[in-house]
Amino acid sequence: MTGVVIGLIVALSALRVPIGFALIAAVLVALLAGGGTTPAVIPLHLFSGAAKFPLLAIPLFILAGGIMSSAGISLRIINMASTLVGHIRGGLGMVNVASSMFFAEISGSAVADVAAIGSIIMPAMVAKGYPAAFTAGLTSVAASLAIIIPPSIPMILYAVIAGTSVTRLFLTGFAPGIIGGLLMMVVVYYKARRLGFPVERAFAARRVVTGIRDAGWTLLLPVIILGGMFGGIVTATEAAGLAVLAAFIIGTFVYREMDFRQLRALTLDGVVQTATVMLIVAASAVLGWYLTNEQVPQRFAAAVLGLTSNPTIVLLLLNLFLLVAGMFLHSAAAILLIVPMVMPLVRQLGIDATHFGIIVTLNLAIGQQTPPVASVLLTACAIAKQPVGAVFREAIPFIVVLLIVLALVTYVPIIPLFLPNLLQGR
Repeated sequence: MTGVVIGLIVALSALRVPIGFALIAAVLVALLAGGGTTPAVIPLHLFSGAAKFPLLAIPLFILAGGIMSSAGISLRIINMASTLVGHIRGGLGMVNVASSMFFAEISGSAVADVAAIGSIIMPAMVAKGYPAAFTAGLTSVAASLAIIIPPSIPMILYAVIAGTSVTRLFLTGFAPGIIGGLLMMVVVYYKARRLGFPVERAFAARRVVTGIRDAGWTLLLPVIILGGMFGGIVTATEAAGLAVLAAFIIGTFVYREMDFRQLRALTLDGVVQTATVMLIVAASAVLGWYLTNEQVPQRFAAAVLGLTSNPTIVLLLLNLFLLVAGMFLHSAAAILLIVPMVMPLVRQLGIDATHFGIIVTLNLAIGQQTPPVASVLLTACAIAKQPVGAVFREAIPFIVVLLIVLALVTYVPIIPLFLPNLLQGR
């Protein structure tokens, strides 16, 4: 029946049935056909799968990202980044990447990043002579840094499923995210030299000071979010709540660019996004229970170990599996479907669960850029009003950057694990 369940999920997804409903329907059919377990267990697992305290961080980070997009925070981040790297050839492209790196420390969502940063930076880049497709491709891939650099909604989901520390997993994201961002800037500089992209303005220390001063309140947000978590003052969920409160106070009373009517609209939009994610979370809990009951994770581990027990080769196979899955599944669905299935294998081979978490996150960051699903790429295309094919071609060099970072993180584990080991011990 496991093959039937998977086949039903694929078929229903191909018919554009929402993935949450597809998961529930597939398990329901299996239970009715098998006759061993009453379908009445489905509501119980739907509730237990979603009723986890760390998951409360998801709607809070979604709301915080929405507030920051509407409160002038995104524009101030872009202006500050422009004062730092705008004097280099192709500097506006580097501003794009740097802005996404700053915004990543606040939002936790790549879609929120591309919407907040892209709607401002892409028209500016096109006006300066950057090709529209290149602009969209760069913005799309740079936005995926938002789920690599903490906080990160996919990391929260992984930590809940794998039973590992959210804070420790967040710490693994800094080095890969910074390396990825810097390598993307190198690619932008190479293209700028080859294609003659413009230099924005000469470097001026006074503009740097002004840019940092104007963004001063914005820079408090990552201090509140990350400092609170890593200092052991608050949990990830509590930090998300503080992010909402701080973003609201800064946007409403400091910058005065948001009012309660906008807050109401943002809250409603956040409710819709949260409902979508939480339906997938709850439905994946049902499927996870079914697969565990059928001992699918154990059989999967046995099948892989029957081929090889070399952790290097197993990690290569898992990376390939995750890259393909990321092409067809949204990040939340991929985590909730795949992680429970592969964790017995990961643990059996002695692979650090936190290390594997950043590997999963990087794979799904790449999956956000690879059609047919490519949620972030499609969002960038919609904002830039550019065809998917043209944007994807321009995004390929930056996707290669993420693949290089993935290889480094997979086979040089000291890169992601140095910071958590230093601050929290092994």
